[in-house]
Amino acid sequence: MKDRAVRVSIVTPFLNADAFLAESVESVLAQTFEDWELLLVDDGSIDRSREIACGYAARYPDRIRVLSHPDNLHRGASAARNLGTVHAVGEYIAYLDADDVYLPGKLAYQVPVLDAHPEVGIVYAATEYWHSWTGRPADAGKDRTWRKYGVAPDVVVPPPRMLVNFLNDGGTVPCMGSVLVRRNVVERVGGWEESFQAVYTDQVFHAKICVNAAALIVDVCLDRYRQHRDSSCHVAARSGELDDARLRYLRWLAGYLKQVSAADPELWRAVRRARRSSAYPRLRRLGRRLQQWRGRMHRIVQSLVRTRRRPSSTEA
Repeated sequence: MKDRAVRVSIVTPFLNADAFLAESVESVLAQTFEDWELLLVDDGSIDRSREIACGYAARYPDRIRVLSHPDNLHRGASAARNLGTVHAVGEYIAYLDADDVYLPGKLAYQVPVLDAHPEVGIVYAATEYWHSWTGRPADAGKDRTWRKYGVAPDVVVPPPRMLVNFLNDGGTVPCMGSVLVRRNVVERVGGWEESFQAVYTDQVFHAKICVNAAALIVDVCLDRYRQHRDSSCHVAARSGELDDARLRYLRWLAGYLKQVSAADPELWRAVRRARRSSAYPRLRRLGRRLQQWRGRMHRIVQSLVRTRRRPSSTEA
């Protein structure tokens, strides 16, 4: 590892991910940018995940390492990512969950962006919500690309504007596979909050980064976010835990902003609006359904307009 340059440390926590881990690692090996290391962090797996990870580390000892907590304990995604950060040597850190994949140009596209913008702490991108991985015909047309940025792409967004946008959009945040962040920024904000173990781990991380560092969006899709029933978000949604988790996140956020003496009035207004909304989850769900209905109606109208504009065969 010391004999070659490492610009990017990729941190991949895994827990019983033997169905997907190999595909995730292969997507890293397929990167056209070569100055990377991959830190596979075992969060207490009891399936074949560790065997798969160690197999890759044995084949690529100068590029891939396997880490774990003492006694192979399960401590949650945030603690696993912190462990990866402690051992990272790259100037930049990228994240990839064990069930997701990078597209080949992920690092080659984002590294030059951070290189060109020393004032930026984190770069985000679009993400494909990936349903078609199943190969089932019913899933073939479900893939969609997340682009709910709230800001113009390729524009430096000073802190805490990006967090304000996330809060005003109902808490949606970029997928971790789209992120490239400076390691010294992650270290400066204290890393991941380990009290958040499964859901809202990402929102907490994004909040800490975006309060303290400038952000930038690149309008290109660079990763695939696998949609399946066993993901932590889907499990939490089925169990009805998401509403309580969001309230807990917003309480934590208010405390954190006081801790760092954040005084931006627009940010505090966004936090108060989000807390009021989360206190009435039925109204929030109704608002989401209304937004979805408006989106469908807009697409239908646009389709009708295009149909009316299309010349008929007799006109042609």
